[in-house]
Amino acid sequence: MELTRVIVILAQCVWPLWTQVIHLTDMYGTIKSPNFPESYPKEIDLQWNITVPDGYQIRLYFMHFDIEPSYLCEYDYLKVYSNSEELSVFCGKENTDTEQVPTDDVIMSPRNVLSVAFHSDFSNEERYSGFEAHFSAVDVDECRDRHDEDLACDHFCHNYICGFYCSCRYGFLLHSDNRTCKVECNESVYTERSGEITSADFPKPYPKSSDCMYRIELEEGFQITLEFDDTFDIEDHPEVTCPFDFIKINAGDKEFGPFCGEQSPGKIQTGSNTVNILFHSDNSGENLGWKLTYTSTGSECSPLAAPLNGHLEPLQSNYVFKDHIIMTCDPGYSLRQGDEEFEHYQIECQRDGKWSSDVPLCKKKESQRRHRSLPSILTNQILS
Repeated sequence: MELTRVIVILAQCVWPLWTQVIHLTDMYGTIKSPNFPESYPKEIDLQWNITVPDGYQIRLYFMHFDIEPSYLCEYDYLKVYSNSEELSVFCGKENTDTEQVPTDDVIMSPRNVLSVAFHSDFSNEERYSGFEAHFSAVDVDECRDRHDEDLACDHFCHNYICGFYCSCRYGFLLHSDNRTCKVECNESVYTERSGEITSADFPKPYPKSSDCMYRIELEEGFQITLEFDDTFDIEDHPEVTCPFDFIKINAGDKEFGPFCGEQSPGKIQTGSNTVNILFHSDNSGENLGWKLTYTSTGSECSPLAAPLNGHLEPLQSNYVFKDHIIMTCDPGYSLRQGDEEFEHYQIECQRDGKWSSDVPLCKKKESQRRHRSLPSILTNQILS
């Protein structure tokens, strides 16, 4: 008997039996072995192919299971698989070291298709009753179950029946791929003489799929210095220079970069009063970004000495472009510039390194000169 069974099994490997395929597209249903609950016939190859809409999985569970036991289920068996992936093989009445039955197990398909294949060999002497199983479509929670980073939402994921959608935090825009959150950052213009610039969300990972342009624009006469923080983390490549994400800097006719990786560019003397900083990121990666501070220096003007009987404010060791000085005189004196008289006078260091005006002189006020000459006038009148 056993020899005959072995011959038949070998024959089936060479000449496969014809398999009847049943296609099921309902959202729920029942699968039973032929003749259930009576014993199933011998030499049966039957397959149920279940398909539900995209966005669903298939839930399969058994209410009854009684199939001829055999070592590793080589005689009669029920196989469950999704596409080419085998999920389970069952036979027997109870679990043993070599046989597995579904008992209360629930089988979930990885995707929206599931196949159940039932095979019986040439004998069913003990008249096993077969199986009864139920299936139903289950909505996939893509927000919870999605493990593919390329398909996950950047910020927020919202599940609905048969699908999901992504949204972004305030200040971000959803990319055309409907999952990546990018920033609009092409209008950033800095006109202060010093400041700080960072990648968006620094020191958290910067947004993907973004092109950010930062422009520092100062008056002519200033020169801008950039200094990058030691914390510098931009996606790079071990063999190609900055093919993914990078910073490029244009200052007048000079270009610096591209920069990427974990090595900070440090201090950069641009020699220009205008600087454009381009930061590009592609659609992948979780790098922390960068931060820089910028300062500016102007053309120096020669130091000034206070006029006789006068004062300068502020009094500094050196003056640069845009610095200004206010001059005043001691009581009884006023500033004179040509025919004009001033109580105070302001001059400014210009972009060419020259002061806007010469330093005026402190001269006695006219009223003081008239007051001091009055006794001599009276003396002359008495003598005469």
